[in-house]
Amino acid sequence: MKKIIGVLLSLATLFASLSTSASQKITVFAAASLTNAMQEIATSYQTEHQDCEIVFSFASSSVLAKQIEQGAPADIFMSADQKWMDYLIEHKVATDKQNLLKNGLVLIAPKQSKLENVEINANTNWQTILPKGERLAVGDPDHVPAGLYAKESLTNLGVFDKLLPQMAPASNVRDALMLVERNEAALGIVYSTDAKVSDKVKIIGSFPADTFKSIEYPITLLKADAKEFYQYLNSEKAKTIFQKYGFITD
Repeated sequence: MKKIIGVLLSLATLFASLSTSASQKITVFAAASLTNAMQEIATSYQTEHQDCEIVFSFASSSVLAKQIEQGAPADIFMSADQKWMDYLIEHKVATDKQNLLKNGLVLIAPKQSKLENVEINANTNWQTILPKGERLAVGDPDHVPAGLYAKESLTNLGVFDKLLPQMAPASNVRDALMLVERNEAALGIVYSTDAKVSDKVKIIGSFPADTFKSIEYPITLLKADAKEFYQYLNSEKAKTIFQKYGFITD
């Protein structure tokens, strides 16, 4: 009897080992603005591939790119701008890229704000909508993609230097969104997709598309083992989810 039990335990261990080796873990480093869409896409994919585990690291594209360069174990990298994807290609960490998505840039305020329908152009009276002492939440304009786009747009509109003293720089676009959600900043500049996933803020204006470079999300496959999920991100199912969160997939 003891021998039979021993054999059964050995078989159980073997099957557990085989099951473990058969499962796949995919690590995706993605810009913070992709959080909600990518989590839903991963859930959809794992429903069809139950032996696959998808793990995310969401942060600013600059932070993620530096981590990957230093050896972080990423299988796929999704950036919120071209700069940090090109950085990895230039440093021979990535070999190529594909432009997957586009986004817009908007001005947000807390839901209870009295501000509505702000027309953003060279004549916008920022002193009226952002009185002295109030804060403007942005991704850090020195390195966070959302902040870089905001800086470019505000510079072209001729107001970046004027607004700089009132800016509250955040480590990524979701942190900028959070400052407005918590009423720690009267206004914020975020991607349109970030504003749409929050019920605590509202969009009060859109930045003219001709005042900043097109907001493109390039993606690269860093390890061949993740190719199937990489391809899934181009599927109609994935595109439908991206569109649901406000991303442009064309």
